[in-house]
Amino acid sequence: MSTLEGKRIVVTGATRGLGRGFALGLAAAGARLVVNGTNAALAEQVTEEIRAAGGTAEPVVGSVTDDSLAERLITTCVERYGGVDSVVNNAGIVRDRTLMNMTPDEFDEVIAVNLRGTWSVSRHAARAMKATGGHLLQIFSNSGFTGSIGQTNYAASKAGVMGMLYAWDVELSRFNIRTNALWPIAETDMTQVVFDMAKKRSEETGKPVPSAADLGFGTPETIAPLVVYLCSDRASHLRSQLFTFNGRKLALWSHPKETWIERKESWTLDELDAAMRNSEEKVYVVPM
Repeated sequence: MSTLEGKRIVVTGATRGLGRGFALGLAAAGARLVVNGTNAALAEQVTEEIRAAGGTAEPVVGSVTDDSLAERLITTCVERYGGVDSVVNNAGIVRDRTLMNMTPDEFDEVIAVNLRGTWSVSRHAARAMKATGGHLLQIFSNSGFTGSIGQTNYAASKAGVMGMLYAWDVELSRFNIRTNALWPIAETDMTQVVFDMAKKRSEETGKPVPSAADLGFGTPETIAPLVVYLCSDRASHLRSQLFTFNGRKLALWSHPKETWIERKESWTLDELDAAMRNSEEKVYVVPM
């Protein structure tokens, strides 16, 4: 039996790049898919590619910013296949610009797709999974942790996705609904700027153009096996976990943990200053 034989999975943003690679990988592993994207021709193309390889897929065209479309993704999966086992919330966009130059529309567009769209699809999916359990896989980025120049909107959206991950684990674990998040490092349209910069540097220095692997990037095809695994029963013990994967190197992120600095009485400014300059790597009590 294939790894995902009989599994029913919705993949958003599945018509190109990572989403397409995820959809093809999931279908090859035996999953029955709902393929989502905003481009009808591309959605049909991916669907036909899956069917030609012996898989099962149904296209649903539209933007996850539309809550009625988000609901239709889930109802299509339920009506077509009898339920929904996993959702891969891959749909995402960038509108890069520095804080002082970013427009309100550029901020709102990214939040609408990356954050609200993930929330909307997951909300409808959770309702469908309540009686049977399931899995919600989100896509995050280190931008949400460490920031990135020109990506206030994107960083905010991905930090929000991580916040929802932890909230949903608390809310949904009693229904046996797991939620995890993946930061996939791969060569796609969204990361093309990295390769353009590398090519420019090579032209300036006369050195060979580095490959994707040289730059630490995988491909959608090399990332897909982790998505297949996380959507399988073999990963049923994994929940509320952040992963980074480039097809070769795999990282599991530690859960956030606070460091306490305690006094028995209120703090003076000098004491606050001394505490902030002390070691940040251990919990300690300020001497009284």
